[in-house]
Amino acid sequence: MVGKVIIAGGGPGDEGLLTLRCIEALRNADVVIYDRLIPRSALNYTRQGAQLIYAGKEPGKHAMEEDEIIRVMISEAGSGKTVVRLHGGDAFLFGRGFEECIAVLNAGIPCEVIPGVTSAIAVPETYLIPPVLRGVSSSVAIVTGMEDPRKGRAFVNFRELAKSINTIIILMGASRIGEIARELIEGGLDPGTYVAIITRAYMEDSKVVITTVGRLASGQVSAENPSVIVVGDVVREGLKAMKTAGINFEINV
Repeated sequence: MVGKVIIAGGGPGDEGLLTLRCIEALRNADVVIYDRLIPRSALNYTRQGAQLIYAGKEPGKHAMEEDEIIRVMISEAGSGKTVVRLHGGDAFLFGRGFEECIAVLNAGIPCEVIPGVTSAIAVPETYLIPPVLRGVSSSVAIVTGMEDPRKGRAFVNFRELAKSINTIIILMGASRIGEIARELIEGGLDPGTYVAIITRAYMEDSKVVITTVGRLASGQVSAENPSVIVVGDVVREGLKAMKTAGINFEINV
């Protein structure tokens, strides 16, 4: 008897942002393969006796390579088990969820997908920064700041985004933020444009830094991993809201 695989998004790290469907899947799972940036309390929803496998990845250090993750999913589900592959955020947004799903389906195993709350939207909104705002921003792009060189080409053109998009939300871009900022300025973005760098959201040592594209480009301000980086005039509006709400932040403009 063949089991099944559930590709689930675990949200951005806050237990309260786990979906009910995700919790139900965790409660019924025989095997849970989980990532680094899930809410740790998510594992409290697993049943006694479930097998928990850590597959977290961070720069230069992978607990499991992707081929091995897929092999384990197929092997366990092929033996009749229900396998939950738990990603941080949403599994299809800069995750490997779609690739994993296709591999499982090609092996003849049923696969279900449970969407997750993405950090790209949840993190800025938690700090009262709107992705779009009437009269300020009518477009938003969610992009990766770190592309795999093995693809042979870059898909994100920050110079073009500077010309055409009001709000740019960057994931996995901390290590390249100076270079990205310089490309945005080369594309015509005002160096005085505000930027929010939200680091380790939902963790005890989370912080928000408000700065400008120009300061990032000149190396006066840097970013740490993991960060969600928001570029655009919505940050200036969010800053007003944070001050009113009494939210702590650092400012370097």
